[in-house]
Amino acid sequence: MTAPVKSRREEFRELMRLAIPLSIAQGGQALMSLVDTLVVGRAGTSALAAVGLSTALFFGVSGLGMGLMLGFDPLMSQAFGARNASRARALLWQGGWMALFAGVTLGSLLLVAPALLPLAGVEPEVVGQTRSYLLWRAPSLVTMLAFLTVRSYLQSSGITRPMVVATVVANLFNLAADILLVFGGGVLPEAFGPLRLIPAMGVAGAALATLLCTLLQLAIILPAVRGRPASGPPPVRRPVWEDLAQATRVGLPIGLHFAAEIGVFALAGVLAASLSSANVGAHQIAISFASVSFTISVGIGNAGSVRVGWAVGARNTPQARMSGFMALASAAGFMGLSALVFALFPEAMARLAGAPPEVFPLVVPLFMVSAVFQVFDGLQGVGAGVLRGAGETRFTFLANMVGHYAIGLPLSLALGYGVKLGIVGIWWGLCAGLIAVAIALVWRFHRMSAGTLRPLEA
Repeated sequence: MTAPVKSRREEFRELMRLAIPLSIAQGGQALMSLVDTLVVGRAGTSALAAVGLSTALFFGVSGLGMGLMLGFDPLMSQAFGARNASRARALLWQGGWMALFAGVTLGSLLLVAPALLPLAGVEPEVVGQTRSYLLWRAPSLVTMLAFLTVRSYLQSSGITRPMVVATVVANLFNLAADILLVFGGGVLPEAFGPLRLIPAMGVAGAALATLLCTLLQLAIILPAVRGRPASGPPPVRRPVWEDLAQATRVGLPIGLHFAAEIGVFALAGVLAASLSSANVGAHQIAISFASVSFTISVGIGNAGSVRVGWAVGARNTPQARMSGFMALASAAGFMGLSALVFALFPEAMARLAGAPPEVFPLVVPLFMVSAVFQVFDGLQGVGAGVLRGAGETRFTFLANMVGHYAIGLPLSLALGYGVKLGIVGIWWGLCAGLIAVAIALVWRFHRMSAGTLRPLEA
């Protein structure tokens, strides 16, 4: 007997029940980076450029680790869809080991990354501040990856409230910690007593605030795991190399996809830095705002991934197809509204960011370019999510390589340097790459879900 498929209205309701809290949690992560930018932007153009480059390098290196963690995502959601909660709990333990191994390895690479910046013509002052930032930010890789593992487990089991609580608390803490650590305790009133003795750390203070936030978030959501009891034998708590190998097979293409996507934006940041500190400042402000809207779509994509994974685990391909396309349509609708905001209020957004006078005229046209690619950015983010829920991760990596490096990057170089459009030309190239990736991922999910989707584990 064919399993039932929910109506569009029911599916939208179920999707939003997951997507709203997951989008809040995902958007909250981007909001912390945006707050870092807004606070550090008031410390000067070179500090803003350093945070922009540091963030690009951090996520460029950590993208591989994030992908490895997401290799557990479809395995967990399909396990819950197959009513096998004990298997999902076992995968959670293995995800913890993966976070430790990947975090230590990639964190070590991150510490040596600033040595390459002088080769790209980055100013020595910016290089020094970038090195200082990453020295404090690198240790957060282990806790960040562990947080992603626990988040995957909770969202796959339908538990979302702890992520929202962790996000709200961490953002409030981050704002206060950023101001205190970047500018020092001297900015506080006399009533704050000993806190006034904290020295100004500049960009390193923003990194330390982020490290403390990842610890806080992990501490908040870990107790929620007990709220999802698993029947059956207790999970093996030592590393199980077969499970780690399977998660790596699924997650490595996701990590390479993330590295490809983040890497092209990191390259755009380096190209901007080769033009001037003002250009990289404009790039950082624009990318920070675009990241907030994009991560809402990633939250929708995570919800779509879970719902597609549940349906695949239950061997209900028609339901998986319905869930995937509902997620894609929802993201397109939200990002269409976001595009209007970027197009109508670019100057107001630049003023909100506290853009220095030399950065302001550069960042306004970048908001206009961002308005053009908003819908496509959302579609490719959700497309990666629903394909991940179906167990397809390799095609997403290939689509990103072709879209960003065969189409986007050459156009960025041609328009930015050949046509001499500068940072605006670089961004138009990025826009073309995003459009190509979005079209490819939507087409792939359509083709796959027209057949029969099978679980990764029998």
